[in-house]
Amino acid sequence: MDNSDRAISVDVLSAWVRDARARTLGLVADLDDEQLMGPRLPIVNPLLWEIAHATWFQERWVLQYAGHKNPIDAEGSRLFDSIAIDHEVRHDLPLPSRESTFSYLEQVRDAVVELLEQGELTDELIYFVKLSVFHEDMHTEAITYTRQTLAYPAPAFDAEPYDPIAEPDADRMSADVEQPGGMLEVGAARDAVFVFDSEKWAHPVRVEPFSIATTAVSQGQFAAFVDDGGYRRPELWSEEGWRWRTQGGARHPVYWKHDGGWLRRHFDEWRPLEPQLAVIHVNWFEADAYCRWAGRRLPVEAEWELAASSISVKRHYPWGEVTPAAAHANLDWQAMGPVTTTAHAAGDCLCGCRQMIGNVWEWTATTFHPYPGFAADPYKEYSRPCFGKCKVLRGGCWATRSRLMRNTWRNFYRPDRRDVFAGFRTCACCDP
Repeated sequence: MDNSDRAISVDVLSAWVRDARARTLGLVADLDDEQLMGPRLPIVNPLLWEIAHATWFQERWVLQYAGHKNPIDAEGSRLFDSIAIDHEVRHDLPLPSRESTFSYLEQVRDAVVELLEQGELTDELIYFVKLSVFHEDMHTEAITYTRQTLAYPAPAFDAEPYDPIAEPDADRMSADVEQPGGMLEVGAARDAVFVFDSEKWAHPVRVEPFSIATTAVSQGQFAAFVDDGGYRRPELWSEEGWRWRTQGGARHPVYWKHDGGWLRRHFDEWRPLEPQLAVIHVNWFEADAYCRWAGRRLPVEAEWELAASSISVKRHYPWGEVTPAAAHANLDWQAMGPVTTTAHAAGDCLCGCRQMIGNVWEWTATTFHPYPGFAADPYKEYSRPCFGKCKVLRGGCWATRSRLMRNTWRNFYRPDRRDVFAGFRTCACCDP
């Protein structure tokens, strides 16, 4: 917590608090009590617990820590602290009713807005309001994963209709762009307004020249790998990846099936596979195996950041400094799924790569480790428990909030996770 943003207004912060809570409620309001609990799975939380946890996190850091207020829910820390409560027991907790939980979400929201509007807007308060909103944004993305995992209907939001298979460009889908390499400051600058501890701080990394695909891998390209026996050929997989594939019996991406042709499950609906769309719901092992099949490789995260932000001018977004809009990227549930890999030309980076923000998270070759001089932020459990266990993803996806995104943000998941809205782009292999 060593940067400040005194230029942000109470109105903006209050609007973010209301907007994040509205999205949380909108993602679960149509679900019945049984759906709000769901089955016991290692990759999902009971949604009733998850929405209360995100709200308790805001109460704990904004109202209690920064605002010095008494708890609204005296049982909150016993029920909703994700650090103290193991995933395996969350279904067994004496959770409040649906009505009580929704009321708690509204009470905390209103108390935070009141604190903002009536209290002193200190750097500390600004920081923890932002932290709580961004934390909730991550959970609303995860709730969207859960709805997909459990085959619930797609969320229904008011949005302009968007054609996900508009703007195909076959030439661009198979193109590479050469990157000259050089010395890059990887990570967030120290004068950045708000970043997570995983991004701290910018440090020099020498990047050798490389060639990177202008677009993410499409479903059609990945289907060619599957049809060529990609899941039956151990030589294409790492030792750990082949062990994962054989133990789980994976034969194709998790939400695909073959019935006279490839179909893809989108929430509760089976659709014919859309070849132009970015492939999604593939884990790191699958992406790595595809690369071997294609004679390619995954980019390391420094290469990804160089392509996204350029070596000469460190850009906040691939297209510059303008806040993300619908033309730039598929974010904020805009298309309610992945779109054609060549859509959103307005979001191109200087080198010509497309969709380096939005649409699908992109796996990198990099294992998640701290940057030099790492120091945990007040929420100490954000990054540290995952170091060495996860792979880095970059760029956000269609369900990521635009206010979260920037070229330096590092996401991280274990390499076996398939529920994440993740795909990948590739690099040409280096000459021997």
